[in-house]
Amino acid sequence: MAKSLPFTISKTENFFDRLGDFVGDVFYDTLPEQGYELRDEQIYMAFQIEQAFKNSSTIFAEAGVGTGKTFVYLLYAICYARYKRKPAIISCADETLIEQLVKEKGDIEKLEKALGISIDVRLAKAREQYVCMKKLDPLAHKTDDEDILRVHDEIPDFVYEQGSSMQTFERYGDRKEYPWVPNDAWEKISWDPIQQCSTCDWRHRCGQTLNRDYYRHAEDLIICSHDFYMEHVWTKDSRKREGQMPLLPEASCVVFDEGHLLEFASQKALTYRFDSQTLATILTEYMSQDVREESLLLIEDILALHDEWFDLLKETATFVEGSNRKEVPRSKIMMELATKINEKVQSLLEQLVFDGDMFTIEDYHVKIIEEYLEFFSYGLAVLLEGNQGVFWLEETELESSFVIMPRLVEDVLKKEVFSQSIPFIFSSATMSQAGDFSYIADSLGIERYDSFTVKSPFDYEQQMRVFGHVQETEEEKWHEIRNELLESNGKSLVLFSSKEEMTQFREWSDQNTWDFSIFYEGDREISELVKKFQDDHSSVLCSYNLWEGLDVPGESLSQVIIASLPFPPHDPVFQAKRKHANNPVEEVDMPYMILRLRQGIGRLIRTSTDKGTLHIWMNKTQKEAYKNDIQQTLPEETRGRFSASF
Repeated sequence: MAKSLPFTISKTENFFDRLGDFVGDVFYDTLPEQGYELRDEQIYMAFQIEQAFKNSSTIFAEAGVGTGKTFVYLLYAICYARYKRKPAIISCADETLIEQLVKEKGDIEKLEKALGISIDVRLAKAREQYVCMKKLDPLAHKTDDEDILRVHDEIPDFVYEQGSSMQTFERYGDRKEYPWVPNDAWEKISWDPIQQCSTCDWRHRCGQTLNRDYYRHAEDLIICSHDFYMEHVWTKDSRKREGQMPLLPEASCVVFDEGHLLEFASQKALTYRFDSQTLATILTEYMSQDVREESLLLIEDILALHDEWFDLLKETATFVEGSNRKEVPRSKIMMELATKINEKVQSLLEQLVFDGDMFTIEDYHVKIIEEYLEFFSYGLAVLLEGNQGVFWLEETELESSFVIMPRLVEDVLKKEVFSQSIPFIFSSATMSQAGDFSYIADSLGIERYDSFTVKSPFDYEQQMRVFGHVQETEEEKWHEIRNELLESNGKSLVLFSSKEEMTQFREWSDQNTWDFSIFYEGDREISELVKKFQDDHSSVLCSYNLWEGLDVPGESLSQVIIASLPFPPHDPVFQAKRKHANNPVEEVDMPYMILRLRQGIGRLIRTSTDKGTLHIWMNKTQKEAYKNDIQQTLPEETRGRFSASF
């Protein structure tokens, strides 16, 4: 049964008139009565966003920390979902932000309590967030890893019982249920692109499948990551052709929280990932069917060329610090091999039609093989079109993957996303460049939009102290950061520009004794790690990803240390951006660094009662080149003190 609106409306009344009255009552009366501050910035934002819902349009809502923007978009999204009887999609930058929304005493729980309503919110997590039984079960019979064995022990009994009734099935397998598993171990037992879910024996008892069935029936909110939303957009047509349901149901509206990160998620979702073993697996299955000799000879040629191609990729790929993407040169021989493979694949697709027509191979297998070969050919076409594709190599202990990503995505987004006549709300503290939203709009293919900017209401002059530091040597920097941590008795977030930099600090800090706990990203499931940090008021959290989305008000986070300026890595994605820029530093490196820096600074002061210290580290060259730009990213009241601190 659909949930009712949190306000009454008669047949003669207009929904938006009553919605406006209700929202006004909430912000002027209900929330202040519950102890919340009356914020002019929040009320202004609310009535700006209302226009987007009235007109089914797109709006960029740039609102500083402390404006209460989450309450605003949640209130409208829930009411609109109930009015349209379709769930609202809340798309977040990553899984950490999702957990921030739904955590105990988070914004959704606060809104429920303040309004006296029950909100039906369900999470649509990325596939990598679920355990894969096809990987876990065989691994559990040969590993000594206690973390993995404990996961295997906690899998519900029905999963192992082939004859279980569907009525006995329950949701399981979410990464969050196994917080003790470190990231490197989780990768061994979670879903990855090599898995062929459509042919998997565990499919109908799969945790991922059961969780998908659950969130599709949400009445109010479905919360997902940008990556997941864009995967939905990219795969919805092909899933329909295969008789499958799209990843997400039809939505009443979409909110992009931290919407400035949507472009990269869009590029990532449109990638073609070629794993070194997948093609061989697919074609070996093909060869096991009753196929003609011409097809067998083509397959042998493709596999030989494919092996030669991957050997070349692995030989020529070079490591890039701060990235898991290895750079691969666009050499003549690499491109010639790709061309030959593509030609052979096209020929095999033609042969597949004959094999199917002659009934020498089952329709089901034809469909699986044909779809992968078409995917393979499309990806190679992007690579071979010159400047259209960005590519790199990723390697693990078990697998190598060649990844091809389109450089520009605005045309796809314009057609597949923003052509819909529904409200699209972009919410972030950092979307414009000096009040101009054209850069983000153009990069996403958005032609018509509204926008506004609301500043943070906090008194930064009283609440924040800011210091700039120039690094002489790494050893000296680590010693100074140690002193800063000891002086504050922990209570700090240390942000690193890369995983490698965090690892270097960890190796150094392990040689020292500390009076408090230090938590490192990757040691446990991220939301569990954040909770431990928040609950332990004298601890330190070290991270290379939590530049945005982390919301830890109060004493636990009284200091933010930015260990180095967060410039983008020199990996293939950013190298492609630099290559196509007139001034790479001004058009690529600086905007990225400043945006990320602004987000990192925003982790410190989360409420009007918070007080804290910010430390920003850089080298001498960076100080000379970027001091003024960094100063402009700080709250205006703190800029003078930052300048004087060097």
